Amino acid sequence: MDAFLIILTGSLVAICAALLGSFLVLRKMSMVGDAISHAVLPGLVVAYLVSGSRASLPMLVGAALVGMLTTFLIELFHKKFKLQSDASIGVTFTFLFALGVIMVSAFTGKIDLDQDCVLHGEIAYVPLDILVTGTVLDHLPYTVWVLLAATIIVVGFVYIGFKGLKITTFDETYAASLGISTAFWHYALMSMVSLTTVVSFEAVGAILVVAFFIIPAASAYLLTDQLKKMLFLACGFGVLSAVLGYYLAATINGSIAGSMATVAGCLFVITFLFSPKQGLLKRKKPLSTKA
Repeated sequence: MDAFLIILTGSLVAICAALLGSFLVLRKMSMVGDAISHAVLPGLVVAYLVSGSRASLPMLVGAALVGMLTTFLIELFHKKFKLQSDASIGVTFTFLFALGVIMVSAFTGKIDLDQDCVLHGEIAYVPLDILVTGTVLDHLPYTVWVLLAATIIVVGFVYIGFKGLKITTFDETYAASLGISTAFWHYALMSMVSLTTVVSFEAVGAILVVAFFIIPAASAYLLTDQLKKMLFLACGFGVLSAVLGYYLAATINGSIAGSMATVAGCLFVITFLFSPKQGLLKRKKPLSTKA
Protein backbone atom coordinates (compact mmCIF):
# COMPACT_ATOMS: atom_id res chain seq x y z
CA MET A 1 0.00 0.00 0.00
CA ASP A 2 2.85 2.38 0.81
CA ALA A 3 4.36 1.82 -2.64
CA PHE A 4 1.03 2.62 -4.27
CA LEU A 5 0.64 5.85 -2.29
CA ILE A 6 4.17 7.00 -3.09
CA ILE A 7 3.71 6.25 -6.80
CA LEU A 8 0.30 7.96 -6.74
CA THR A 9 1.84 11.05 -5.15
CA GLY A 10 4.59 11.20 -7.76
CA SER A 11 2.10 10.61 -10.57
CA LEU A 12 -0.21 13.41 -9.45
CA VAL A 13 2.70 15.83 -9.28
CA ALA A 14 3.83 14.62 -12.71
CA ILE A 15 0.42 15.19 -14.30
CA CYS A 16 0.07 18.72 -12.94
CA ALA A 17 3.62 19.70 -13.83
CA ALA A 18 3.58 18.05 -17.27
CA LEU A 19 0.40 19.83 -18.35
CA LEU A 20 1.66 23.24 -17.29
CA GLY A 21 5.24 22.50 -18.31
CA SER A 22 4.14 21.83 -21.88
CA PHE A 23 3.02 25.43 -22.19
CA LEU A 24 6.17 26.67 -20.48
CA VAL A 25 8.34 24.74 -22.94
CA LEU A 26 6.39 26.04 -25.94
CA ARG A 27 6.60 29.60 -24.60
CA LYS A 28 10.37 29.15 -24.08
CA MET A 29 9.84 29.79 -20.38
CA SER A 30 10.94 26.41 -19.03
CA MET A 31 13.19 27.92 -16.38
CA VAL A 32 10.34 29.94 -14.92
CA GLY A 33 9.15 26.71 -13.35
CA ASP A 34 12.63 26.25 -11.92
CA ALA A 35 12.62 29.83 -10.63
CA ILE A 36 9.27 29.53 -8.89
CA SER A 37 10.14 26.09 -7.48
CA HIS A 38 13.17 27.57 -5.73
CA ALA A 39 11.88 31.04 -4.97
CA VAL A 40 8.89 29.91 -2.87
CA LEU A 41 11.21 28.86 -0.03
CA PRO A 42 11.29 32.25 1.75
CA GLY A 43 7.50 32.37 1.49
CA LEU A 44 7.26 29.06 3.35
CA VAL A 45 9.57 30.28 6.09
CA VAL A 46 7.80 33.62 6.52
CA ALA A 47 4.41 31.87 6.58
CA TYR A 48 5.65 29.63 9.39
CA LEU A 49 7.10 32.52 11.38
CA VAL A 50 3.90 34.55 11.06
CA SER A 51 1.42 31.74 11.73
CA GLY A 52 3.54 29.77 14.19
CA SER A 53 2.56 26.46 12.58
CA ARG A 54 3.06 24.33 9.50
CA ALA A 55 -0.63 24.30 8.68
CA SER A 56 -1.16 24.04 4.95
CA LEU A 57 -3.22 27.18 4.41
CA PRO A 58 -0.61 29.68 5.70
CA MET A 59 2.11 27.79 3.82
CA LEU A 60 0.05 27.80 0.64
CA VAL A 61 -0.68 31.52 0.91
CA GLY A 62 2.91 32.47 1.74
CA ALA A 63 4.48 30.42 -1.01
CA ALA A 64 1.86 31.40 -3.57
CA LEU A 65 2.46 35.10 -2.86
CA VAL A 66 6.20 34.69 -3.31
CA GLY A 67 5.59 32.65 -6.46
CA MET A 68 3.54 35.46 -7.95
CA LEU A 69 6.16 37.98 -6.79
CA THR A 70 8.78 35.94 -8.64
CA THR A 71 6.75 36.04 -11.84
CA PHE A 72 6.16 39.77 -11.48
CA LEU A 73 9.85 40.52 -10.90
CA ILE A 74 10.92 38.42 -13.88
CA GLU A 75 8.48 40.25 -16.14
CA LEU A 76 9.46 43.62 -14.64
CA PHE A 77 13.17 43.11 -15.24
CA HIS A 78 12.57 41.75 -18.74
CA LYS A 79 9.92 44.15 -20.04
CA LYS A 80 10.59 47.33 -18.05
CA PHE A 81 14.35 47.26 -17.67
CA LYS A 82 15.08 45.37 -20.93
CA LEU A 83 17.11 42.69 -19.17
CA GLN A 84 17.47 39.41 -21.06
CA SER A 85 14.79 36.88 -20.11
CA ASP A 86 17.26 34.25 -18.89
CA ALA A 87 19.15 36.86 -16.89
CA SER A 88 15.91 38.09 -15.29
CA ILE A 89 15.05 34.54 -14.25
CA GLY A 90 18.54 33.87 -12.93
CA VAL A 91 18.76 37.04 -10.86
CA THR A 92 15.29 36.61 -9.35
CA PHE A 93 15.30 32.97 -8.38
CA THR A 94 18.90 32.76 -7.15
CA PHE A 95 18.39 35.76 -4.86
CA LEU A 96 15.09 34.50 -3.44
CA PHE A 97 16.26 30.91 -3.06
CA ALA A 98 19.49 31.99 -1.36
CA LEU A 99 17.46 34.22 0.95
CA GLY A 100 15.23 31.26 1.77
CA VAL A 101 18.19 28.99 2.53
CA ILE A 102 19.61 31.62 4.89
CA MET A 103 16.24 31.92 6.63
CA VAL A 104 15.96 28.15 7.01
CA SER A 105 19.47 28.02 8.48
CA ALA A 106 18.81 30.94 10.82
CA PHE A 107 15.59 29.46 12.17
CA THR A 108 16.62 25.80 11.97
CA GLY A 109 15.86 25.30 15.65
CA LYS A 110 12.34 26.64 15.33
CA ILE A 111 11.11 25.35 12.00
CA ASP A 112 10.89 21.81 10.66
CA LEU A 113 12.48 22.57 7.31
CA ASP A 114 16.01 21.90 6.12
CA GLN A 115 17.95 22.17 2.90
CA ASP A 116 17.83 18.41 2.21
CA CYS A 117 14.05 18.38 2.57
CA VAL A 118 13.76 21.42 0.34
CA LEU A 119 15.81 19.87 -2.47
CA HIS A 120 14.88 16.20 -2.30
CA GLY A 121 11.53 16.18 -0.51
CA GLU A 122 10.20 13.48 1.79
CA ILE A 123 7.97 11.48 -0.54
CA ALA A 124 8.76 8.27 1.36
CA TYR A 125 6.93 9.68 4.39
CA VAL A 126 3.74 10.52 2.50
CA PRO A 127 1.92 7.32 3.64
CA LEU A 128 2.46 8.35 7.28
CA ASP A 129 0.66 11.70 6.90
CA ILE A 130 -2.82 10.31 7.59
CA LEU A 131 -5.67 12.54 8.73
CA VAL A 132 -7.70 11.26 11.68
CA THR A 133 -11.18 12.68 11.16
CA GLY A 134 -13.42 9.62 11.31
CA THR A 135 -14.48 10.27 7.72
CA VAL A 136 -13.55 9.09 4.23
CA LEU A 137 -10.54 11.42 4.40
CA ASP A 138 -8.83 8.89 6.65
CA HIS A 139 -8.37 6.45 3.77
CA LEU A 140 -5.65 8.46 2.01
CA PRO A 141 -2.77 10.61 3.29
CA TYR A 142 -3.35 14.34 3.58
CA THR A 143 -0.75 15.08 0.88
CA VAL A 144 -2.57 12.86 -1.61
CA TRP A 145 -5.88 14.64 -1.00
CA VAL A 146 -4.21 18.01 -1.53
CA LEU A 147 -2.55 16.83 -4.75
CA LEU A 148 -5.82 15.32 -5.99
CA ALA A 149 -7.50 18.70 -5.50
CA ALA A 150 -4.61 20.46 -7.25
CA THR A 151 -4.77 18.00 -10.15
CA ILE A 152 -8.49 18.62 -10.61
CA ILE A 153 -7.87 22.38 -10.60
CA VAL A 154 -4.98 22.20 -13.08
CA VAL A 155 -6.76 19.79 -15.44
CA GLY A 156 -9.88 21.96 -15.29
CA PHE A 157 -7.83 25.08 -15.98
CA VAL A 158 -6.15 23.54 -19.03
CA TYR A 159 -9.43 22.08 -20.33
CA ILE A 160 -11.46 25.27 -19.92
CA GLY A 161 -8.68 27.65 -20.95
CA PHE A 162 -7.20 25.50 -23.72
CA LYS A 163 -8.14 27.88 -26.52
CA GLY A 164 -6.79 30.96 -24.75
CA LEU A 165 -3.61 29.20 -23.67
CA LYS A 166 -3.04 27.81 -27.16
CA ILE A 167 -3.45 31.05 -29.09
CA THR A 168 -1.44 33.16 -26.63
CA THR A 169 1.31 30.54 -26.64
CA PHE A 170 1.76 30.38 -30.41
CA ASP A 171 0.89 33.92 -31.55
CA GLU A 172 0.54 36.71 -29.00
CA THR A 173 0.06 39.35 -31.69
CA TYR A 174 -2.85 37.50 -33.26
CA ALA A 175 -4.34 36.87 -29.82
CA ALA A 176 -4.16 40.58 -29.01
CA SER A 177 -5.85 41.43 -32.33
CA LEU A 178 -8.75 39.19 -31.29
CA GLY A 179 -9.07 41.02 -27.99
CA ILE A 180 -7.60 38.17 -25.96
CA SER A 181 -5.60 39.38 -22.98
CA THR A 182 -2.13 37.87 -23.20
CA ALA A 183 -1.27 39.25 -19.76
CA PHE A 184 -4.28 37.50 -18.19
CA TRP A 185 -3.34 34.10 -19.61
CA HIS A 186 0.31 34.61 -18.72
CA TYR A 187 -0.41 35.33 -15.07
CA ALA A 188 -3.13 32.67 -14.94
CA LEU A 189 -0.60 30.11 -16.14
CA MET A 190 1.98 31.36 -13.66
CA SER A 191 -0.60 31.13 -10.87
CA MET A 192 -1.18 27.47 -11.71
CA VAL A 193 2.58 26.88 -11.81
CA SER A 194 2.85 28.47 -8.36
CA LEU A 195 -0.03 26.35 -7.04
CA THR A 196 1.53 23.14 -8.34
CA THR A 197 4.91 24.07 -6.93
CA VAL A 198 3.55 24.91 -3.50
CA VAL A 199 1.44 21.78 -3.02
CA SER A 200 4.25 19.56 -4.35
CA PHE A 201 7.16 21.23 -2.59
CA GLU A 202 7.26 19.41 0.74
CA ALA A 203 6.33 15.99 -0.65
CA VAL A 204 8.76 15.72 -3.56
CA GLY A 205 11.19 18.64 -3.19
CA ALA A 206 12.37 21.28 -5.64
CA ILE A 207 14.47 18.97 -7.83
CA LEU A 208 11.60 16.68 -8.83
CA VAL A 209 9.18 19.57 -9.29
CA VAL A 210 11.57 21.19 -11.76
CA ALA A 211 12.23 17.87 -13.50
CA PHE A 212 8.52 17.17 -13.98
CA PHE A 213 7.88 20.70 -15.26
CA ILE A 214 10.47 20.42 -18.01
CA ILE A 215 11.57 16.89 -18.94
CA PRO A 216 8.26 15.12 -19.77
CA ALA A 217 7.12 18.12 -21.83
CA ALA A 218 10.45 18.25 -23.66
CA SER A 219 10.23 14.53 -24.40
CA ALA A 220 6.69 14.89 -25.73
CA TYR A 221 7.73 17.87 -27.85
CA LEU A 222 10.13 15.64 -29.77
CA LEU A 223 7.38 13.18 -30.67
CA THR A 224 4.54 15.34 -31.96
CA ASP A 225 3.67 18.72 -33.40
CA GLN A 226 0.08 18.65 -32.10
CA LEU A 227 -0.59 20.36 -28.78
CA LYS A 228 -3.24 17.94 -27.50
CA LYS A 229 -1.06 14.93 -28.21
CA MET A 230 1.85 16.69 -26.57
CA LEU A 231 -0.15 17.19 -23.37
CA PHE A 232 -1.17 13.52 -23.20
CA LEU A 233 2.33 12.30 -24.02
CA ALA A 234 3.88 14.60 -21.41
CA CYS A 235 1.53 13.23 -18.74
CA GLY A 236 2.38 9.69 -19.85
CA PHE A 237 6.11 10.33 -19.61
CA GLY A 238 5.63 11.88 -16.17
CA VAL A 239 3.58 9.00 -14.76
CA LEU A 240 5.96 6.42 -16.26
CA SER A 241 8.88 8.27 -14.64
CA ALA A 242 7.13 8.14 -11.27
CA VAL A 243 6.45 4.40 -11.52
CA LEU A 244 9.86 3.34 -12.81
CA GLY A 245 11.63 5.83 -10.54
CA TYR A 246 10.06 4.31 -7.44
CA TYR A 247 11.17 0.81 -8.34
CA LEU A 248 14.64 2.05 -9.25
CA ALA A 249 14.93 3.70 -5.82
CA ALA A 250 13.67 0.53 -4.12
CA THR A 251 16.25 -1.54 -6.01
CA ILE A 252 19.27 0.64 -5.25
CA ASN A 253 17.98 1.92 -1.88
CA GLY A 254 18.36 5.50 -3.09
CA SER A 255 16.40 8.75 -3.16
CA ILE A 256 12.92 8.22 -4.56
CA ALA A 257 12.54 11.77 -5.89
CA GLY A 258 16.05 11.66 -7.35
CA SER A 259 15.33 8.32 -9.02
CA MET A 260 12.11 9.61 -10.55
CA ALA A 261 13.96 12.61 -11.99
CA THR A 262 16.72 10.33 -13.27
CA VAL A 263 14.26 8.06 -15.05
CA ALA A 264 12.60 11.11 -16.61
CA GLY A 265 16.00 12.17 -17.91
CA CYS A 266 16.71 8.69 -19.30
CA LEU A 267 13.36 8.66 -21.11
CA PHE A 268 14.23 12.03 -22.64
CA VAL A 269 17.57 10.70 -23.88
CA ILE A 270 15.84 7.70 -25.46
CA THR A 271 13.31 10.00 -27.11
CA PHE A 272 16.04 12.37 -28.24
CA LEU A 273 17.89 9.51 -29.91
CA PHE A 274 15.01 7.55 -31.43
CA SER A 275 12.22 10.07 -32.09
CA PRO A 276 10.76 9.20 -35.54
CA LYS A 277 10.78 12.83 -36.69
CA GLN A 278 13.36 14.69 -34.63
CA GLY A 279 15.56 11.96 -33.20
CA LEU A 280 19.32 12.35 -33.41
CA LEU A 281 19.75 9.00 -35.17
CA LYS A 282 16.93 9.82 -37.59
CA ARG A 283 18.66 13.04 -38.63
CA LYS A 284 21.90 11.26 -39.47
CA LYS A 285 21.91 10.30 -43.13
CA PRO A 286 23.53 7.02 -44.17
CA LEU A 287 26.78 7.23 -46.13
CA SER A 288 26.34 7.21 -49.87
CA THR A 289 27.29 4.00 -51.65
CA LYS A 290 28.06 5.84 -54.86
CA ALA A 291 31.68 6.13 -55.94
